[in-house]
Parts: sequence; structure tokens; C-alpha cells
Amino acid sequence: MAGPLKRVLMRRASSAMRRAKANEWHYGPGFDPHKAARQHDELAALVGASGAEIEWLTDEDDGLADSVFTHDPSLMSDQGAILLSMGKVLREPEPALHGVAFTRMGIPVLGSITAPGTVEGGDCVWVDAGTLAVGRGVRTNEAGIRQLADMLAPHGISVLGFDLPLWQGEEACLHLQSVISPLASDLALVYAPLLPAAFYQLLRARGYTLVHGDADEFHASNGLSLNVLATAPRQVIAVAGFPKTAAAMRAAGCSVQTFEADALCIACEGGPTCLTRPILRQ
Repeated sequence: MAGPLKRVLMRRASSAMRRAKANEWHYGPGFDPHKAARQHDELAALVGASGAEIEWLTDEDDGLADSVFTHDPSLMSDQGAILLSMGKVLREPEPALHGVAFTRMGIPVLGSITAPGTVEGGDCVWVDAGTLAVGRGVRTNEAGIRQLADMLAPHGISVLGFDLPLWQGEEACLHLQSVISPLASDLALVYAPLLPAAFYQLLRARGYTLVHGDADEFHASNGLSLNVLATAPRQVIAVAGFPKTAAAMRAAGCSVQTFEADALCIACEGGPTCLTRPILRQ
């Protein structure tokens, strides 16, 4: 999840969020669709400058505001894409958008998660090539994790489920990736107090060095200070305004670029990782 990013799926906030109502989508008072669109353009410029090719989802005015968070409706494996099943009802149509995009790009689809199973991409963390950790919580359930395990087991991949805390309630979004962001193959940014203990032990057993995000910044940002996108090992894009967390990553040898995201990431509970679906890493 931290190899050099070569190809990534995104959707413009200017199309996805143009008619979004904050109360309907559980967005905060800082949400502004026009400002969010400008901030998304800034993120896209940073992603493009990293050398990644951006594949754009539809610009149709379909009212799917959360579809700008392209990380969640699908998962990539070495064998092909997996279309997931959204735990947030308003997002149920989104995996089909990804299916259309993958067909257009010639990417094989390995399978789909079906009801009653739910899995969102933000709950999925590749520990290594043969181990996928999945957070079991409000957005991803046991039925979905079992389907994912059955799909990947024939390819020698172990899927391990870890229980997440409820934290701020059912309407808020705590994914497994809310408390961990891979920075390199053996380095990750974490917020340890909300990290499942068994997952913490697994990371340490696999030789990971853990960089601890600042607690005050984590709470001030509703966890978005921790959601950073690795475009290459130790090369990351983060939300601006959280200098202590950025300093901790730099102390671990990372280069950190930031963009203003108060109307997009902070207000809408999704950071730069959430806004991208990596398709190909080197």
C-alpha cells in the first residue's frame, strides 16, 4: 500500500458533490461544495505530480456525493479488482460505477461482495502480499469478511478480521484505515489508542515500525490527521494544519506534502487515501 503509485481511480468533487446537502450525507458545518472542489483539484495536482496516472470516474450529475471517496467501493488484488458492498446505504450504487470503470480499463473483476455481506475499502489494509487485515465495525460485517476470505484464499491470501470500537457512533465513520496509514512496507502511521490490540501485535510481529500521530491533532481533525496517502515509500500527501503529526512522519524519514482540505476532508470524514483508489503500484 506504499509502493510507487502508477495508476489511480478518482472522481472530481465538482461533479460528485455539486448538489450535496450536508445534513443528508453527515457532512460537518465546514462543508462547501465549491471550496471542496477547489481543494480536490489541489489534491489531484499533487497526485499527478507524483507520477501517477489518474483515471476519472464519470462526471454525470448522479447525486452520489460520497463517490468522490473512491477508496471504499472496490479493492485491488494482484488477481484483479473486487467490487465491495457498502455499509452506508446512500453509497450502495457506487460499486457499480467502479465495475463500469474497470471494464473500460480492461481490469479483470475477481468477484463481488453481496448482501448480507458488507465491506468498505477503508476497512482493508494489506499487511503484506499474503495478508489482508479487515476492520469489523459499522461499515464492514462478518459476512462480508467471510466472502472476502473465500475469494482470496485460493490465491494464497489470508484475510484476518479485527474488531473496531464504535467511537463516535453509527453515523460517523471509523474505518480500520482511520487508525493506520502505511508509509512504507515496514512503516506505518498509527493512532494506537483506537488500534485493535491483536492488529497492533500482528504489525509488531511482522517487523513494522510504528509512527504515532499526535493525539490532540487526531481528535481535532476527527481522525483525518492520520489519513495520509503514500505515493511511494516514505513519500506522502497529508491534510494541512497538523504540524505535529507531519513532524513525526518527517522524523521517520518521510517527505510530506500537504493541501488545504477543511471543506473536503475535515468536513466530510475522508482524507487523501479515501479520495483515491490505487489501481497499480510498482
